[in-house]
Amino acid sequence: MLKYSLLSILLLINQAFAQDDSSAAASSEEDECATSTIEDYNLGLRIGSIFIILATTAIGTYAPILLHRISPYKQGDIRDWILTIGKFFGTGVILATAFVHMLPDALENFSSPCLTQGWLSYGAFAGVFCMIASFALQLLEVASVSHMNKLRRLQQEKADVEFGQAKDNNNNDKLHIDAFSVSTKGTQAPGVSGCDNAHHIGDEHGHTHGVFLEGDEALRHIGTYILELGIIMHSILIGITLAVTDKDEFTTLLIALVFHQFFEGMALGTRLNDLKHKHWYQPIMMGLLYVCMTPIGIAIGIGIRSSFNSNSYSFVLSQAILDSLSAGILLYNAYVSLMSMEISHNHAFHNASTGRKICCFLSMYVGAGLMSLIGEWA
Repeated sequence: MLKYSLLSILLLINQAFAQDDSSAAASSEEDECATSTIEDYNLGLRIGSIFIILATTAIGTYAPILLHRISPYKQGDIRDWILTIGKFFGTGVILATAFVHMLPDALENFSSPCLTQGWLSYGAFAGVFCMIASFALQLLEVASVSHMNKLRRLQQEKADVEFGQAKDNNNNDKLHIDAFSVSTKGTQAPGVSGCDNAHHIGDEHGHTHGVFLEGDEALRHIGTYILELGIIMHSILIGITLAVTDKDEFTTLLIALVFHQFFEGMALGTRLNDLKHKHWYQPIMMGLLYVCMTPIGIAIGIGIRSSFNSNSYSFVLSQAILDSLSAGILLYNAYVSLMSMEISHNHAFHNASTGRKICCFLSMYVGAGLMSLIGEWA
């Protein structure tokens, strides 16, 4: 009897401790997901960070564009070397941004106790959303190129029909001219000539080939636009994070983000140089879209700081999903559009000198290394 009584007491004590552990765990989770108040919120410094980030991002983005457009240059010039180094440096930056800055953050957020059990029951949601983004980009590129090829084919058929009709009209005019010449015994009719008409029509027919972008150029445009989309989504999130971070971490994070945005701006600016824009303001406007995103994120964070909870279910989940999608976008662009088209399947790169190849690879590795180092703080 005493044996059973002692056993019952032990079971009750164990159950009590289990309940205490369970309540302690629940209390700990509630503390982790509770709204954290920011003490000594320096509003002036937060507003100043908008202009600091804006200026450094603009310098990083527009410096390659201005170097490329201020005057013509030849391969082997100092500017050609600078822009080439910047281009491959930017490729490394993009890779490190995806691997070091986005994917680890997404994995951490998907394992946050602030999410529901459904999200916590599967540990690879970050990889799933990253993979979905890559598949979606491939489908988008295939659909876009197919649509452009269809438009080009329709335009060419229309031009061929117009050229054929104009050629028939030209032949008829020539018959009338020959008949008129015979009737007038060899006199020349003033101002009538079939050669001029045929020449102008031939020029117009030849120019129809340049109405739409060629396949490789179309892929380059689409890839650059999507690359900017991935960078923009991440930029808004880090802007909000900077605005609502604690005072002790704010200065360190601000310095890290200055370099982060500067290097990402260089990566984007060098890619915008590869697009054959007809007007100077087109790359400027595309760069401006990226330059403004982090300051906009900071402004949003300042505006909602009193009610914002960085540990809330909705913010943690949205940040995890957006970081995963952005990582997928950047990885797809880095491997398919940048490394594959610029290195692996680029005849010009393979025909370049050994020294130029080594310089390109080292630039890419240095860019990836520096961006990975920044990942320690941002």
